[in-house]
Amino acid sequence: MNDILPIVLSILVALVVIGGLIPVLLKTRRNITRYPGTRDANDPEIRSGGSTAVADREGTIERKAPEGVDLEGLDTTTVPDTAAGLETIPVETPLPVAGRLTRLRERLVRSNNIMGKGLLALLSSDRIDESVWDEVEETLLLADLGTEPTMQLVDALRERVKVLGTRTPEHVKTMLREELIKLVDPTMDRSLNVQRHADKPAVMMVVGVNGVGKTTTVGKLARVLVAEDKDVLLGAADTFRAAAAEQLATWGQRVGVPTVKSDIDGADPASVAYEAVKAGIEQEVDVVMIDTAGRLQNKVGLMDELGKVKRVVEKLAEVDEVLLVLDATTGQNGLNQARVFSEVVNITGIVLTKLDGTAKGGIVVAIQKTLGVPVKLIGLGEGADDLAPFDTEGFVDALLN
Repeated sequence: MNDILPIVLSILVALVVIGGLIPVLLKTRRNITRYPGTRDANDPEIRSGGSTAVADREGTIERKAPEGVDLEGLDTTTVPDTAAGLETIPVETPLPVAGRLTRLRERLVRSNNIMGKGLLALLSSDRIDESVWDEVEETLLLADLGTEPTMQLVDALRERVKVLGTRTPEHVKTMLREELIKLVDPTMDRSLNVQRHADKPAVMMVVGVNGVGKTTTVGKLARVLVAEDKDVLLGAADTFRAAAAEQLATWGQRVGVPTVKSDIDGADPASVAYEAVKAGIEQEVDVVMIDTAGRLQNKVGLMDELGKVKRVVEKLAEVDEVLLVLDATTGQNGLNQARVFSEVVNITGIVLTKLDGTAKGGIVVAIQKTLGVPVKLIGLGEGADDLAPFDTEGFVDALLN
C-alpha cells in the first residue's frame, strides 16, 4: 500500500497540472481564414474551403515574435493552423463608390431636413430683425452645430445680408451655401490611409462606444475597399460581445475577404489584433481592418485596454488609420465621446452613422472644429452599401434642397 501511494499522488499532481494548462492553451486558439489562391508569384498554394477559402491544413504553428519584439504577457504562443469552416455564403459584388454616393445624397435630400429648410425660411423673411437672428441661432444650436461655429456662421450671415441688402430666396440660398461650405471645411483631407507599404499592409482600427455600429461599419467599409480592388483582411478583436466575431466573418464572406478571429469568447483582444496583422503581413494583403470591442468613454480600464491593442499592433506594423464611429443622433454626447477616444488612440477620422436624422447634421462641424479631425465616411441606412466617403459640397447641397 505504501508503495502505491506515491504513484497515485504523482498521477494526481500530473492531472492537476494538465488541467491548469488546458484553459491557457485554449485561450490562444485563433481561426485564421485565408485568400482562396495565389495572388502573387511568391504566394504558397492554398486549398480553398467555402467562399472565404479557409486553410485546410492540420496541426499547429508556433507564433514567434519578430526579432526585437517583446510579447511578454501576451497570449500568442500557439495558434492552430486550421479554421472552422463557416457557412458558405455567395460572394456579393459591392456597388462602385460613385453609385453609392449618389444614392446617399438622394436619401439625405428626402430626409427631414430641419436645419437647411429652417434657415432658408428665416433668412427669406420680408423683415430680418433681432428676433429672426435669435431664431437662426436657435435652429443652428438644435442642429448640434455648437456654440462657436453657430456664432461664426450668424456673424458672417449678418454681414452679408447687411452688405448685399437682398433677401430673395435664390440669393439667400447661395449665400447660406457658401458659408456652410466654409464651416464644413472642404480643405480637410478626407482620404483614407489605406495604401499598402513596401512590405506591410496598411492597418486600420475601428473604435467607438457600444451600439454605434462598429462591426457593421467594418463590414461595409470592407465592401468599399473591395470595390476599389484592394485585398482586405479583417481582425475580430471584439472578443467580449457574443457572436461579434461570427458577424464580422459573415461580412467578410459576403465580399470574399478572410477573417482572423478567436475560438474563445473573452480572449485577449490585443492578441487577436496582433495575429490579424501578422496574417496580413504573411498573406501580403493591402489593408488589415481591426474591429474593436465597444466601450464607454468613462471607463478608464477599458480605454486603457484599447490603448494596449494599438500598442501591441504597432509591434508589427504602423497603425495608419484610427476611425471613430459615432451615432449622429447622439449629438453633443458624441462630441464628448470623440474627445476621450482621441486622447487614447489618436483618432484620424470620423465615421458618422444614422445621419438620415439631419436635425443632427451640425455635429459634422462641431466635431471637426473641436478635434481638428475630419469626417471621412457617412452612413444613412442599414443596407450593405449605405456607407460612402463624406463629400463637403454634396452634404451642404443635400441640407439645402
